[in-house]
Amino acid sequence: MIGYLGVLLPGVDPRFSILLEWGGVLVFGLLVGSFLNVCIYRIPRGLSVVAPRSFCPGCHLQIEAWENVPILSYLILRGRCRRCGLKIPLRYFLVELTTGVLAAGLYLRLGATREAALAFVFACALLVVAYIDLDFFIIPDRISLGGTLLFFLASLPTESEADWGEAIVGIASGWTLGAPSSAAGWRDSLVGLATGGLILLAIAWSYRKFTGREGLGGGDVKLLAMIGAFFGAKGVVPSLLVGSVLGSLTGVALMLLRQADRRTALPFGPFLSVGALTYLFQPAGGLPPAWEWPW
Repeated sequence: MIGYLGVLLPGVDPRFSILLEWGGVLVFGLLVGSFLNVCIYRIPRGLSVVAPRSFCPGCHLQIEAWENVPILSYLILRGRCRRCGLKIPLRYFLVELTTGVLAAGLYLRLGATREAALAFVFACALLVVAYIDLDFFIIPDRISLGGTLLFFLASLPTESEADWGEAIVGIASGWTLGAPSSAAGWRDSLVGLATGGLILLAIAWSYRKFTGREGLGGGDVKLLAMIGAFFGAKGVVPSLLVGSVLGSLTGVALMLLRQADRRTALPFGPFLSVGALTYLFQPAGGLPPAWEWPW
């Protein structure tokens, strides 16, 4: 299959057109990653993500445009503010790189489709949640609840997909990707968000009842509900299992390194996010390849 540029420019080598498209998507992802860094820093601090312009948290001077180029600026500045010398966390570099790779990966699998756009928004939300929870042990409602609402609304049928009467009686069925695209997708989304929320709510209640301590926060419950709203019920348990295993292994490793004990709290949001991303890209999931290699 040739790339979209190959259709518009039939004389262009298909290999070149596809690589050019992927490169453009990668750059777009890097730019989005720069904005995600703004969200990760400002949202838990109650600051606007729109204004003012990016600034150094050390000297509070605004960052020039050339200092804010994803990846390159970090490397050129050697990870430090050029005015006050404050060390820029490696996280900024990693978030930008990860977002770029996610954008390119989703484009590779799904092409320029509605499902790819929804999946990218979902992945970005998970990335922001993971780093905020890692730093502050909170998962902002504007992301978890806002994402739940967004992905449920995205599951509603459009005029080109089905008649509303079919959606109500549930005649049509099926999902594409994990972001629902058919008339009955809203049922899967609704069941998924309810399943995700109730499972963790039951686990949190049971843990508190038998131990007398908080094990999971409300943010984790809402996050799994968002994951369920996107994938449907079929993605809730795999995401939870992968997240739980990763969390357990991390806890054991920290105890072996004497960096933690059995009572040390670990944020669960990052592990749930990794679990959801793992399910999103797993080969047997709903991510059919959009491209065939032209060579």
